Amino acid sequence: MMINIVVLYHSSHGSVANMAHEISDTLDNLGATVKLRTFEKKQPHDIIITKQDLVECDALAFGTPTRFGMMAAQAKVFWETTSDLWLKGQLIDKPACVFSSSSSMHGGNEATLLNLSLPLLHHGMMLLGVPYDVPELIDTTTGGSPYGASHVAGADNTSKLSNTEVKICQSVGKRLFTIASKLK
Repeated sequence: MMINIVVLYHSSHGSVANMAHEISDTLDNLGATVKLRTFEKKQPHDIIITKQDLVECDALAFGTPTRFGMMAAQAKVFWETTSDLWLKGQLIDKPACVFSSSSSMHGGNEATLLNLSLPLLHHGMMLLGVPYDVPELIDTTTGGSPYGASHVAGADNTSKLSNTEVKICQSVGKRLFTIASKLK
């Protein structure tokens, strides 16, 4: 049984891209067919998301950096074009998770994770968080939240993902795959 998962992200300084790759690698290792997509072509290997990618996927991981507690404008512009999918109910009951990065510990990651969730909930998707059986969620001194994976990049946006943040990203990918598999 093939599980098709889209990992959709926008990244300004590389942190969210690194998180997307951690999630994608986990999904790939579990046997999922992964489509890594972005909202704009910033790197030669970037592939821009299409609405058809969403229609065809079994699950979605969606992330952007925080912008004052909200998703990046590039993501918002895309979601505003998806009313036709909403009218047809084409994303209903697909599992989804969210991830984000900010420059400081109190830089808005949790608000952004909630903001990223809103279009997914409007589309009828099933939102998956990070349950407290993930030990790194309790131990983290950097990113991570019950609402989704997160990263604290530092004021100069140069901090690498901590081991805790990596494990939380991996747990998000594993949970997304598990639930998508059960539903398929």
